[in-house]
Amino acid sequence: MKKLPPPHPLFQNFLYMGDIMKTKYEREYIKFGLKVQYYRKLRGMTQEAFAEKAGISWSYLAKIESPTRVFGVSMETLFSIADALDIPVSKLFED
Repeated sequence: MKKLPPPHPLFQNFLYMGDIMKTKYEREYIKFGLKVQYYRKLRGMTQEAFAEKAGISWSYLAKIESPTRVFGVSMETLFSIADALDIPVSKLFED
């Protein structure tokens, strides 16, 4: 069996298994998704309505908000989510 080269330093904290991402920052990813869910519900929005406002698909939002799986987002999506919630990005990372 051919041995794979070590991962690039930028990706050393991630391990992809199918569509499931494993990372040493799993807790932070989950907390981020739960914050998105919290602020969305606080504004009385369904996942469908919020996803449309943020410019993302409902299924993508469901993955982000999932408390049982890690799902990362791009910076573009991060800013779109914060804009749609009408909050600063930093609020999504506060304890």
